[in-house]
Amino acid sequence: MTKYSFTEKKDTRSGFGAGLLEIGKQDANVVALCADLTESLKMDAFAKEFPDRFFQVGIAEANMIGMAAGLTIGGKIPFTGTFANFSTGRVYDQIRQSVAYSDKNVKICASHAGLTLGEDGATHQILEDIGLMKMLPNMTVINTCDFNQTKAATIAVAKHHGPVYLRFGRPAVPNFTAPDQKFEIGKAVVLTEGKDVTIIATGHLVWKAIEAEAKLAEAGISAEVINIHTIKPLDEEAILKSIAKTKCVVTAEEHQMNGGLGDSVAQLLSRKSPTPQEFVAVNDSFGESGTPDELMKKYGLETDNIIEAAKKVIKRK
Repeated sequence: MTKYSFTEKKDTRSGFGAGLLEIGKQDANVVALCADLTESLKMDAFAKEFPDRFFQVGIAEANMIGMAAGLTIGGKIPFTGTFANFSTGRVYDQIRQSVAYSDKNVKICASHAGLTLGEDGATHQILEDIGLMKMLPNMTVINTCDFNQTKAATIAVAKHHGPVYLRFGRPAVPNFTAPDQKFEIGKAVVLTEGKDVTIIATGHLVWKAIEAEAKLAEAGISAEVINIHTIKPLDEEAILKSIAKTKCVVTAEEHQMNGGLGDSVAQLLSRKSPTPQEFVAVNDSFGESGTPDELMKKYGLETDNIIEAAKKVIKRK
């Protein structure tokens, strides 16, 4: 039975803002660039504290990526900030050529990812960004689950040399991880141990996986829940160790089924340990306008969907 609980809900983008301010105090080489969304990305505290190290580039995302790549040549550690759609799809060529190919030390920080962007609709609800970023050589891809983990990840990526895509969101979600946690890039976190099914979740779906584990336990099903905050590099050892015990797996994410976490897990299993797998993800569809809760329910990204997938995959063992 899960031991996790929370006392407050906080948005993960605020965790990014808090982490950026803290690492800015620690390292004078940290600089920040924003494409006209300073308050939405919670970069305003950094901008106020370090006005000489903050660059408001306006609605010019491609230029922002080019500027960030150039700043690394002088030893700076640039953090770029805008919505996930504009951080990836709009500027993919610039990221590929100027950041990934050149292995520049740029941190691409993306808020308002996935369906939980809500009422802004399908044009802004990018659900392909993890796939776009993980396909790029040299790129590290991180998708955090709550405020505390996002803050810790922001601090960690500043100390990591190389391109990073850091994904987070707008809605307030349960803040349940430790405030003093050590964030290790590429290291999964086993939240609960179980023997019947492995549930691997990322981002906003981690808490829903915890809720699913508790309800499955009431039904006599023992689920192992793993928080995969780093999608690339993937913690293959942790995944293979878990499925060797449970013999089946559910992956859960606020992303397209194609190209996301589940896709990475499936590739791993097909190469090293073929195992029954069920996917909780958006199935080849764009989103639409609606509240985050309405959209997560309509597109099958709820606690009950994880429970249903777990029961289904157990029968396939």
